[in-house]
Amino acid sequence: MSSTNQGMMANLTARWESAKPMVVGVIFGLIAGPIISGYAGFQVRSSTAHAAAHAEMLAMRADICAAQVHGEVAATSGLGWQQQNDLARKHAAMPGSTTVDPEVVYACAGKLAR
Repeated sequence: MSSTNQGMMANLTARWESAKPMVVGVIFGLIAGPIISGYAGFQVRSSTAHAAAHAEMLAMRADICAAQVHGEVAATSGLGWQQQNDLARKHAAMPGSTTVDPEVVYACAGKLAR
């Protein structure tokens, strides 16, 4: 090797030695960052977002059901559980739908009990 090549290699080696801790830190950060933030709860996974959206839709539909029942029967808290459940089942189907979601019936009946 010529002295120019040896000088360039020495220069590159010195630059690598000074940059090596930063490069290693960046690599560890890129690997550990998502793992740590995922366990700490800073990331929203699609399943978590889906569960939150489902819970909000269920609460909204139960509110609509309870409002419809209260339009028909003024005081529902004095009714028995079976009567509240029957009223909830009657009004749990959303307008334009013929299917009744059991989760909506349960949530609506719970709102009627209050």
